[in-house]
Amino acid sequence: MTLVPPGVYTPQEDTALLAGALYDEPLPPGAEVLDVGTGSGVLALAAARRGTRVTAVDVSWRAVCTAQLNARMAGVRVRTRRGNLFTPVRGRSFDLILTNPPYVPAPTSRRVPRRASRAWDAGRDGRLILDRICREAPGLLRPGGVLLLVQSAFSGPEETLGHLRSAGLKASVTQRRRIAFGPVLRSREDWLREWGLLSAAENSEELVVVRAEVPR
Repeated sequence: MTLVPPGVYTPQEDTALLAGALYDEPLPPGAEVLDVGTGSGVLALAAARRGTRVTAVDVSWRAVCTAQLNARMAGVRVRTRRGNLFTPVRGRSFDLILTNPPYVPAPTSRRVPRRASRAWDAGRDGRLILDRICREAPGLLRPGGVLLLVQSAFSGPEETLGHLRSAGLKASVTQRRRIAFGPVLRSREDWLREWGLLSAAENSEELVVVRAEVPR
């Protein structure tokens, strides 16, 4: 059982898709894993159960405490850190970085989302956090290290691939899943169509997992 208190992102289809990619990823015991934007810690726990050494980071104190509590309840060790993306782990390197970042395009002029919406809102193009991950994650990966991230097709997977390849990583989309709109996207359908992110015929969202590897 995983606790998810109010104000902490509830694991959904994107979490499950990324968990599947994690399951498929070969990881030796003792591998160093970083879960960025851990939320309730579901992915961190899944990695820890494989005998890896996991660090889980979130900007929300509530999420950090929730992830730590869930790790204790599950009987696995997860090191938790509160901070903005990679700031708490500067100077370290990892064999695997997992992230389910905010990626939902948002019709707002406010640059930084607030409260619960910061778990999904990511600027008008959905890339407010994705672009930072593409810039910063490669420098934290060891030779042969892997980045696994999940995002929406609305937030430009090809841009993600392009940025990661420009950084010297081998990047590709390894998993896809089409899902019905949740409450947030249903409330933005008209705006998404006006903005050109959703065609008149579309009524669902495609999620993708991007896998990027540092050459040895």
